[in-house]
Amino acid sequence: MFIRCAFFQGQVKPGMEDAFNRYIRDKLVPLWTRFPGAQEVRVLRQVESDVNDPHFGMVLSVRYPSRESIEIALASAVRLESREVSKDLIAMFDGTVFHTVFSADEYALPTD
Repeated sequence: MFIRCAFFQGQVKPGMEDAFNRYIRDKLVPLWTRFPGAQEVRVLRQVESDVNDPHFGMVLSVRYPSRESIEIALASAVRLESREVSKDLIAMFDGTVFHTVFSADEYALPTD
C-alpha cells in the first residue's frame, strides 16, 4: 500500500483555528474522499511533539493500493477542484505545504 501525505508545516493563523478546521471538514474532506482509488482519508492535527520545530498545523494522509492509483488520483478532475478549493484553506495558514508518498507495510497486533 502507499500513503500520500500533505504536510502543513507551520501554524494556523491566530484566531483562524476553528474556521480552518471547519473548512477542512465541510469543504475539503468531501472532495478528498472522492479521489479515485483512495481507500482511506485521515486528517491529523499535531497535539504534542518531542521537538519544538517543525510544527505541523495539519497532515492529510490518503491511502492508495498502488502508485498507479495515486497517479490516476492526481490526474483527476476532483484533484483539480480540490487544489482550487484548498486556496482558501492555505490563506488561513502561515507556513509551507509539501507532499510525500510513503510505501507502507501493515502489521496486525497480536491478540491475547
